[in-house]
Amino acid sequence: MVFRAELLMTRLCVAIFVTDELQAKRDMALAAEHGADLVELRIDTYSGDPLKLVQHAPLQTIVTCRPVWEGGQSPDSDEVRVQKLREAHACTYVDLELKTFQKLLLGGGDFRRVIFSSHDFAGRPARLTNIVMDLMQAPCDVAKIVWTARTIRDNLEAFEILQSRQKPTIALCMGEAGLISRVLAKKFGAFLTFASLDATAGTAPGQMNIIDMMRVYRWDAIRSDTKVYGVVGSPIAHSMSPAIHNAAFESAGYNGVYLPMLVNPGYESFKAFMESFTCFKGLDLAGLSVTIPHKENALRYLKEKNAEVEPLAQQIGAVNTIVIDDGKFLGFNSDYAAILDSITGKLGIERDQLKEYRVAVIGAGGTGRTAVAALAAYGATVVVYNRTREKADALAAEFTGRTGKVVAADFEKLCDSCCQIYINTTSIGMHPNVDQSPMESVPAEVLVFDAVYNPMRTRLIQQAETAGAKTIGGAEMFVRQAARQFTLWTNLPAPVELMRSVLEKRLIR
Repeated sequence: MVFRAELLMTRLCVAIFVTDELQAKRDMALAAEHGADLVELRIDTYSGDPLKLVQHAPLQTIVTCRPVWEGGQSPDSDEVRVQKLREAHACTYVDLELKTFQKLLLGGGDFRRVIFSSHDFAGRPARLTNIVMDLMQAPCDVAKIVWTARTIRDNLEAFEILQSRQKPTIALCMGEAGLISRVLAKKFGAFLTFASLDATAGTAPGQMNIIDMMRVYRWDAIRSDTKVYGVVGSPIAHSMSPAIHNAAFESAGYNGVYLPMLVNPGYESFKAFMESFTCFKGLDLAGLSVTIPHKENALRYLKEKNAEVEPLAQQIGAVNTIVIDDGKFLGFNSDYAAILDSITGKLGIERDQLKEYRVAVIGAGGTGRTAVAALAAYGATVVVYNRTREKADALAAEFTGRTGKVVAADFEKLCDSCCQIYINTTSIGMHPNVDQSPMESVPAEVLVFDAVYNPMRTRLIQQAETAGAKTIGGAEMFVRQAARQFTLWTNLPAPVELMRSVLEKRLIR
């Protein structure tokens, strides 16, 4: 078998489970329409002639018949599967498991163009290095290694494999933590990456659909020098940030891509992520959004690194934005101004006039802490309500007297607070728990600010509207803080209205 080096850009391949000829032709046409470069035809359970499918394909194809023992559905023996691939090989690539090749001792001329692959759905293979060496030495045209990421750091090993490849190579991580390996495959020169036709048609865990790959992650714009940004948190799969920031990058003509980065809870997990990702050569990590549960971890890490952190972020005790410039870190909290400007804009007042208001802050977590710090700094009287009274007491004790007065109260007495502004900083009412609200009823002639942005009109916002109260949805705060992040990273004015439009189109109303 002759190795054929192919000096082409990384291809985008749509994987298709074949059930019948008509379905396969329809799906191949859709893949071509959406911008795919190749299609992988998974014929695990298909009983028809694979060559007929290949001959009528609108795109170059890969034919795969994956056995159950390597994550597929084919009940056939290895010999039968290999024969099916032989029948299709004249016009296509075929994907054959490295283990099958080694077991059957196939000869070098069995296939015209072949991908040898190895998959591990349980986690990182114990013999990863040995498997990669076997693939590089095997008589195949393309080497493929895929495993389920244990943590986000597994992606770096996939990138290292691509950086040291001796032939065209596919190296991907499956699962939510492995998503970045699929998008950044192009940055590191992989032979291809995979996408599905839609969210329900994936052939491997963590495989995104081609529309999101093309439109949200701007596949065609990714280059080897593209700067990487991301939102760090857990959970992170449903974050709206990638759609908003990538649209902003596109609007500004900025060479960047923004990704969801699943980092497990705990300071050690966050520190391990930062230590490995920020110095990885070729990744070009230039900025991070930080969300639950890592805002406090981010501040702790930056302090350990003696990095520059804006005074407000230090006062709040949380960082939600990190700028990475030539190995140096800068820490910010863009929620602070977003909260203040959302409130003052709605009331038509200046920040200094907040001292005339009594504000109920619901929740003592990261966003609650930011709200308390911001409001107290401008003289407001703040009452903290939290399910765990001890946390409310601690937060109130820390910030009271810093111009404004901060006290804690029992959560059960929230409706008796006599406040003029109510701010929900908890996740109560967030999708999918859309019928929940932190308040039983809402007084008229108050301002209700719900930091939850999905759905746009939470149960709390609906209650407030019915009562005749003024309202601020979480989308307003989200867009304001995201706009500041964009400017901190790019030194460009943020396309605020575009960012708002992208968010609103994706939210549940």
